[in-house]
Amino acid sequence: MLALYSYYQVGDDHAAALLPQVRAMQAALAAVHGVGTGLKRRPESDNGLQTWMEIYHDAGAGFGAALAAASDAAGIDALIHGSRHTEVFTEMPPCA
Repeated sequence: MLALYSYYQVGDDHAAALLPQVRAMQAALAAVHGVGTGLKRRPESDNGLQTWMEIYHDAGAGFGAALAAASDAAGIDALIHGSRHTEVFTEMPPCA
């Protein structure tokens, strides 16, 4: 299984409006795709911008496209500064 990490910046002035949208999107993705979710942010703002990271565990093939579609449908891109960056990671095999 894969883990996806999607990070972006949001202005301090849009953070309160964005939070419930991201939470609702993650809940819907978890219900439909069975992924585990997380949401983190850096503790400090830089020039009025916060860095947020959405985390999706146990994602199957094609989940990246589902995430992009859900983000578009939720209107998240209208509240962030710049673009979303998504990276995919896989588990390392255990030691023998």
